[in-house]
Amino acid sequence: MSTERVETIVIGGGQAGLAMSYHLGRLGGEHLVLERGKVAERWRSERWDSLHFQSPNWNMNLPGWSRMTADPEADPDAFAPLREVTDYIERYAATIRAPMRTQSAALSVTRRPGSRLLQVQTDGTLYVAHTVVVATGPYQIPRATPSLGGTVFELHSTRYRNPMQLPAGAVLVVGSGNSGVQIAEELCRAHRRVFLSVSSHERIRRRYRGKDCIWWLITTGSADSVLSEWKGARLSRLMTGVDGGHDIDLRRLAAEGIVLIGRVKAAENGKIAIADDLASSMAHGEESLKAFTRRCEDAVRAQRLDLPAPDPSADPLPDPPELQTPIRNLDLAREGINSVIWANGAHADFSWIDLPVFGQSPESKRAPVHQRGVTSEAGLYFLGLPWLHKWKSAFLFGADEDAAYLAENIVSPKRS
Repeated sequence: MSTERVETIVIGGGQAGLAMSYHLGRLGGEHLVLERGKVAERWRSERWDSLHFQSPNWNMNLPGWSRMTADPEADPDAFAPLREVTDYIERYAATIRAPMRTQSAALSVTRRPGSRLLQVQTDGTLYVAHTVVVATGPYQIPRATPSLGGTVFELHSTRYRNPMQLPAGAVLVVGSGNSGVQIAEELCRAHRRVFLSVSSHERIRRRYRGKDCIWWLITTGSADSVLSEWKGARLSRLMTGVDGGHDIDLRRLAAEGIVLIGRVKAAENGKIAIADDLASSMAHGEESLKAFTRRCEDAVRAQRLDLPAPDPSADPLPDPPELQTPIRNLDLAREGINSVIWANGAHADFSWIDLPVFGQSPESKRAPVHQRGVTSEAGLYFLGLPWLHKWKSAFLFGADEDAAYLAENIVSPKRS
């Protein structure tokens, strides 16, 4: 077992870790980035084949080298397929000359005995550092699911790749965040019968008055909202970049043949109990869409934006029959459901960090206590978490600001 001393260890070679590397390098901070697999491993191994980046190319920005700088011929308003996302991040790492060691998973982070230094254990090397930045992201462990029993094929959305993975027959997708609705849409278009268990969500217009919804989130200030000022729920805003980007409307999915049901409450022996909350979840989604439109119009007036008029409102799609007669129980065998995809999210796994920076309750033990990524443990920082500081913090285009702030915190005291 070898030992190496490095000023700063950055754990995670995705968008957050690389943004951190850029800003540390800009300030002259010695550092090393550790990545458990290849560059942008989570983009490579935990996404489905047809996924497209959910922001337009003009908003694929990492510090110092945006997507449009990397590929000036690319359509700024197009949505990059998965292979182009991983290619951009990999090229970014090479362009900024990030000092990286791939295939090097961090197994533990501890305080060095009798010292103010931290140590990071990997499979073959013990790194000793003044500073450790954890940039591994917030979603390592799929959330728990009830036992279905029987022979149904079960798969978490992080392991789903394409419809060919699944046995013949109908499919139940549990969860209607972005992963769930996009996978359900793909399966429906692959001529599968699909049941979609709808959870709480928010809707957004892919384009409004000629501008993409991400442009509106930035223009209205929503992207820069900090958690202490946020008044709404922290739910998924449904959007997709597939087929040039389009609105996600559950009524349209129902019209295309997807059967909508409420939340899964319990399961036993292939039979599933369904909550009577489909109507309320969809109503909340509709209200959030109206609120988004109001914020856009407020910005148009306040900023005197010269934009095209809103598109004429199309006639609303009819309610799916499941709203009038909710499905309360689902027999998988009777409906011919041979596959279940759990798109119910994941949570962080920081069990390998043996430092007192976590809460005391069962849920908060998974989340570090911090202020803009700065913890109470000298030298330990976090980056790339949802709401680390702002709404945009967990997104690719939000990594720059957070990484710049932490880099100043890390490097500036050493200069004084």
